[in-house]
Amino acid sequence: MTEDNRNITPRTDSSISRRQEDLINRGLELARKINSPDQNKPAEYKYEFVRKWGSEGSEDGQFNWPMGVALDGDGNVYVADYQGHRIQVFNSEGNFLRKWGSEGSEDGQFYRPWGVAIDNDDNVYVADTRNHRIQVFNSEGKFLRKWGSEGSEDGQFDKPAGVALDGDGNVYVTDTRNHRIQVFNSEGNFLRKWESIGSEDGQLKPWGLAIDNDDNVYVADWNNTDCSNNQIQFFDSQGNFLRKWGSEGSEDGQFDKPAGVALDGDGNVYVTDTRNHRIQVFNSEGNFLRKWGSRGSEDGQFDRPYGLAIGSDGNVYVADTGYYRIQVFKPARLT
Repeated sequence: MTEDNRNITPRTDSSISRRQEDLINRGLELARKINSPDQNKPAEYKYEFVRKWGSEGSEDGQFNWPMGVALDGDGNVYVADYQGHRIQVFNSEGNFLRKWGSEGSEDGQFYRPWGVAIDNDDNVYVADTRNHRIQVFNSEGKFLRKWGSEGSEDGQFDKPAGVALDGDGNVYVTDTRNHRIQVFNSEGNFLRKWESIGSEDGQLKPWGLAIDNDDNVYVADWNNTDCSNNQIQFFDSQGNFLRKWGSEGSEDGQFDKPAGVALDGDGNVYVTDTRNHRIQVFNSEGNFLRKWGSRGSEDGQFDRPYGLAIGSDGNVYVADTGYYRIQVFKPARLT
């Protein structure tokens, strides 16, 4: 045997097997990367129609312009029946449970209520819009307290629309015609406000609003003759402007009179794009995720949706205002 032959390592079946195994494992890993979704990419969903209820009228379970929607701890659905001047309550299947209210200005009466919010004790806060006040009830509709009157001073309102609660139970109200947000404790004592009319950062024509787990505030900034905003604005709890997104139009991420805002358990932002007759969904940074809806009366279509709420199971309850009904959708994961 020569010196060169002594330095050659013989090939064996076991060494070939190890190389083949390594190649197979690399191939399998590559296949997993190709066929598996990016772990850093948000899951893709579509929204499937589940059920609907309601029709035009004044009987139990009928509506005359349903506006605000809120859910209590048991998943019951509270609806502000705007031109019916009442609150109606249903279970999650749409079965009528109870109602309260009538047209008027006495305690427990309403004149075109818009927004609804529910605290951890299932007390119900209602923006009694044309009476320029907030009314509070227990879950059975018993009147508890009220605050507000028409005007522009602290604690007064000009057509309040949206109402939402933070983690401490403070009450945030969109004082729409005064172009401001006012904040109160749960007893109705004024705490602070931020206001300004216009189209610059932090200026707004506010309608619906929602509050995240860090008490940041998402506001639907409406379009009107005095300010054509068509956007979502985002503030901290003290009213400091953080960011915004949206413009007038019908493309993804654009709006035509956004009205309602709600957040899901992942912090995604759902907006009723009212005059585009659809729902749009964004992450907390304002990046467009998905949409559904078009104008029409079929299941999953809308006519000027206003309020919406999201259950703990991810189901989305939408006030399909122009068709006098509530529609419910569930998320179905695509990836």
